Amino acid sequence: MEPPALKGHYRRIKRILIAILVLNWAVALAKIIYGLSSNCSSITADGFHSLSDGASNIIGLIGIRLAAQPTDSDHPYGHRKYETLFSLGIAFLLFIVAFSLAKEGISRLHGAVLPRVDIFSFIIMLSTLAVNIAVARYEYAKGKAMQSDILVSDSLHTRADILTSLSVIAALVVIKMGYPLIDPIVTIIISLFITYSGFRIIKEASRVLCDSTIITDPNEIVRIVLGVKGVKACHKIRTRGRPDDIYIDLHVQVEPSMHVDRAHQISYEIEEAIKKGIPHASDVVVHIEPKEKRD
Repeated sequence: MEPPALKGHYRRIKRILIAILVLNWAVALAKIIYGLSSNCSSITADGFHSLSDGASNIIGLIGIRLAAQPTDSDHPYGHRKYETLFSLGIAFLLFIVAFSLAKEGISRLHGAVLPRVDIFSFIIMLSTLAVNIAVARYEYAKGKAMQSDILVSDSLHTRADILTSLSVIAALVVIKMGYPLIDPIVTIIISLFITYSGFRIIKEASRVLCDSTIITDPNEIVRIVLGVKGVKACHKIRTRGRPDDIYIDLHVQVEPSMHVDRAHQISYEIEEAIKKGIPHASDVVVHIEPKEKRD
């Protein structure tokens, strides 16, 4: 079974996602309903972007449910990468939304529709913008503190929504000045913002799923290992995993005459020292080898 602390970790993430889901869909409905009624495609587009925020929350909930499963014979390293895998689902969803919005914007360039812009347009956009800013800051801070890929990637999704909302507010001002063509142009720009957010999520997720180096500077590991009595040198240090689930393997050199029992004990001491000195080091594999004698 998984440690109680890990279960509590995912339980806290779940509560955060549910709360943000409710806020995202409230914001989305306000924008979509008003955007459709006022014939303003940029507000409607921004609403569907917010709706995709809510859908990404649901994907996140599914991801953390799988990630919280205990280790088994098929997954001896656990299921925590499912959280990273499902963050790719958020990126895929962003690409679908971006394509639909770009298509809508391009079609409106050829058949201009005069949107209605009034004081309620600005009230809707400014109030929903305030909610999005609060949500994005809270979720990103929690994601970093809890080392959660789902929360961080989802906060980037919401952050993109802030940028699009600012673009829409600027567009409303220009439309009010008598330039309705800006509405479909801003819709296309919004689709580009969303696409960029999707690529950022894929970049971060691929680092974990493709086993990129998680600890770029191995000097801290070297310092810890050389502090263990009996170790002469260490090399071939490799790290992978997620920021909250780090796997380390390394080669350690000891005296050639050392008894196998003592060498085995040293490997345990190294493992414990690394786990104590490096937070979130889940597994450490130590390869013991004799130190070469030089003439």
